[in-house]
Amino acid sequence: MTSPAWLAPLLTRKMLVCVFTGFASGLPLYLLINLVPAWLRSEGVDLKTIGFFALIQFPFTWKFIWAPLLDRYTPPLGRRRGWMLIAQVGLLLSIGSLGGFDPREQILLISALAALLAFLSATQDIALDAFRREILAEDELGLGNSVHVNAYRVAGLVPGSLSLILADLLPWNQVFWITALFMIPGMAMALLVQEPPVISRPKNLREACIEPFKEFITRRGWRSALLILSFLFLYKLGDSLATALSTPFYLDMGYSKTDIGLIAKHAGLWPAVIGGMIGGLWMVKIGINRALWLFGLVQLVTILGFAWLAGIGPQTEIMAFNRWALAAVISAEYLGVGLGTAAFTAFIARATHPAYTATQFALFTSLAAIPRTVVNASAGALVESLGWLDFFLLCTMLAIPGMLLLPKVAPWNAPHRNEG
Repeated sequence: MTSPAWLAPLLTRKMLVCVFTGFASGLPLYLLINLVPAWLRSEGVDLKTIGFFALIQFPFTWKFIWAPLLDRYTPPLGRRRGWMLIAQVGLLLSIGSLGGFDPREQILLISALAALLAFLSATQDIALDAFRREILAEDELGLGNSVHVNAYRVAGLVPGSLSLILADLLPWNQVFWITALFMIPGMAMALLVQEPPVISRPKNLREACIEPFKEFITRRGWRSALLILSFLFLYKLGDSLATALSTPFYLDMGYSKTDIGLIAKHAGLWPAVIGGMIGGLWMVKIGINRALWLFGLVQLVTILGFAWLAGIGPQTEIMAFNRWALAAVISAEYLGVGLGTAAFTAFIARATHPAYTATQFALFTSLAAIPRTVVNASAGALVESLGWLDFFLLCTMLAIPGMLLLPKVAPWNAPHRNEG
C-alpha cells in the first residue's frame, strides 16, 4: 500500500532526524518555561520573582558569541555530533540535579543551575540547528523545519504535562530526574547519525568570528540586513510575551496542576503540531513569504482569546464550561503559534549561508530569543501592574510591528523560487 503523494515528503530519513533534533531541543527550554515556574509558584515564590527568572535564558540571546567555537573546533564524533552529545550529557545531569534544592531557601543556587542549564541548551541548539541546515536541501527547509518545530513542541508534553501530573504524586526531586531521562533519545540520535560533509571550515578563530557577519552584510546590504534583523526580533514578540507566564496564569485562574497537565498542555500542543505540519506542507505550495503573512495574521488574532479568558476571571470552582473555554482558547492560540513558528523558522534557515551555518543561525535565533528572554522578564511586573486582561491586550498590540515589516523582508508577490 503506497502513501498519498502529499504525505511522501514527510516519510524520509531526514524528516525522522528532524523529529529527534526537535525533541532534544525543546525539552530543556520547555522545562525552563513551564516546569520551573510551576515548581516555584507551587512552592510559594511570588510572580515578580518568577517573571524575572526569565533572565536566566540570556544564553539563548547571546549564543552567537560562542557559536564560532562550534564552527571552528571539532570534538570527538565530529563538529556537529560531538557538540550535540557534550551538551546533552550536561543537560541530563543539570536537569536531574535541579529538583534537589529548596526554592524558598536556595533561590540563588537554583538560578545559577538553571542558567547553566540554559547555557547547555543554547549550545545544543547551535549544533542542532547547524546540523539540520546542513543535511536539508533548499527545497526541504520549509517542511524539515516544520517537523523540527512540531517535535520541539511535542517535547513540551514531558515538562509541561507528564512532569506536572507526576508532581502531584511524587517529590519534586524524583520528578526532575524522570524528566532528565528524556534527553536520552537525543543522545542516541547524536551517536547514530552521520556527520554532514564540511562545505567550508574557518581556518582560525578570527575568521570564524568575523566572516559570518561580513558575509551576511555583503550578501544583503546594510539596509536590508537591518530590516531582517529587526523583523527577527519583532515577529514573535506579541505571542512570546502572551505565553511567558501561561502556567502561573492558569494557576491564578483556579486550575489545578492536573487540569493544566491534562487540558491546557494538550489543548496547546496538538493544535500547534497540526498547525506546524499544515504550515510545512502548505509552504511547499505557497512559499515561505506568503506563509509569513497568512500565519502571522492568525498568530496575532488568536492572542485575543487569552484576553477573553482573563475577562472570565478566576473561578473558585472550575465548571465544565470553564475547562472547555480554556481548551478552546489555548487551541486557537497555539494553532497560530504553530503556523507562525513553522514559517518563521524556515525564514531563518533560508537566511543563513551554508559555509557559516552555526554562527549565522545562532545570530538569527538569538535575536528571535530576545523577546522571550528580556521582554518576558517584565511579564510578571506587567501583570501585577495591568492585570491579566490588559496584559493580553498589550501583547496583541506588540504583535503588529513585525507584520508591518513583511512588505520589505518577505514581499507577498516575490516568485516562490526566488524568495529572499
